[in-house]
Formats: sequence, structure tokens, C-alpha cells
Amino acid sequence: MKRTLIDSLPLALPHEFDKFIVGAKIFDSSCSPEARVYYIESDGGYYLKTAPKGTLLREAQMTEYFHSIGLGAEILGYCSGDVDLLLTSRMRGEDCTHADYLADGKRLCDTIATELRRLHELDFSDCPVQDRISEYITTVEANYRTGNYDTSHFPDSFGYTSAEDAMLVFKDGSSRLRRDVLLHGDYCLPNIMLDNWRLSGFIDLGNGGVGDRHIDIFWGVWTLGFNLRTDAYRDRFLDAYGRDKVDEEMLRIVAAAEVFG
Repeated sequence: MKRTLIDSLPLALPHEFDKFIVGAKIFDSSCSPEARVYYIESDGGYYLKTAPKGTLLREAQMTEYFHSIGLGAEILGYCSGDVDLLLTSRMRGEDCTHADYLADGKRLCDTIATELRRLHELDFSDCPVQDRISEYITTVEANYRTGNYDTSHFPDSFGYTSAEDAMLVFKDGSSRLRRDVLLHGDYCLPNIMLDNWRLSGFIDLGNGGVGDRHIDIFWGVWTLGFNLRTDAYRDRFLDAYGRDKVDEEMLRIVAAAEVFG
């Protein structure tokens, strides 16, 4: 995770955050235009995430839940004013884009595949978001209506020649999406924390909840291709996860959804 030293935070914080911030070195660790992330170098380290008002509530809920099952960071503060602020502890280790992990693609592939399968085997009866799929479908349909057909991360658009082509596949298949596993929702290498190859937990959980395993499987395959710049690990990932739970047609349906952002 990149970190750029800055002079100070570019926003005012609630006084209850002072004890974590005052006197500490501050680093910009952002990797997305939708939110800013700052690393606070104090004690064991903290992360402060800022985003438009109301957009971090779900992430706060799911982070708290994942922390309760030993797979997420501790929340030290959340507030929603002019902007949303989410302060969490730093998890042990580094995310999976660290050079040490990228240098061993086979081990990395097997690790994130088996950890995803373990996540999907957990009981989710007390998860605060019991229906991620209804929101998922609503978002896809809304983005289609507004013309948000984003192929920037998917240059070949998975073979779909147009937004209409992708939407037809999604509409035909969306009823097959199940609500049967605990999802991360954005299962990419920067969001998976390892400590010497052992799982510390997960971050960026705003798309998490109960949903269809193929959403996470899709992103697991995609992130290996994107970050390692090869499609060589696709079949290895599916084998390590377990082909008994993988439906290739469902991956095609999820791909049709994801081109709509």
C-alpha cells in the first residue's frame, strides 16, 4: 500500500480523534478517486478514510462485523457530518500487492483462493446485511439507465459488444444470483491483508454482505490477472477455491453486471 508523507490532514476532525492524530506523521495512502485514505503513524498505526456524506455507513457496519469474527480492523471512530470519517486500527502485515507476495504468483493465487473458500464457509446468520443481491441488481439497473458502461478495467468487456448485450445477459441470469455466503464484495489483492502469508483479515468492506459467491470469485480471478498482468492463474484459482462450487455461467452473468460499475 503506497504512502506519501504530507504536512497535515486537509480537513477538520472531531475532537475525539485528536488522541490518535496529534503529533503523528500523516501519509496519504489513497488509491481511489471516490475516497481518501490517510495512514496515521502512531502506536500501532491507524487508517482514516474520508468520503462523501453517508457513503461509509455500510463499510463501518461491515468492518465492525468482520472485526467481531476476527477478520476485520477495529473501528475507533465513525461520524457523518459534511463528510463521512472512518478511523480504524492498522491490521497486521501488508496487503497482497506487496512485492513479497506478488513475487510468488502461484502461492498468492492458492492463498487467496483457499482463504476465500474459508470465508464462504462461515456462518452468516448474524451479518447486518442479509440481502446484498437486491442492492446489487438495483445498482446494475440504475447504472445501465444512466449510461454507466465502464470498460476501463475490462478492455475486452468479456466479449460483450455493447451495454445492451451485457444487460440482456444480466437480466436473463440475475434471478439465479443466490444469497448463500458471506461476501467480501470487492475481493481484490489490495483488500486482503496477510502477515507472512497468514491471513490477518480484510479491508474495504463497503460492498460486503450476504450474497452470491460468484461475485467474490469473479473479483478473485480478475485481481490476479490485473495485478500479476497475466491470465495464467485463472484455472489455478478456480481449482484451489474448489470447482465443486463454481458455475462458469454464473461468472459470465456477474461479468455482465460488473461492466456497469
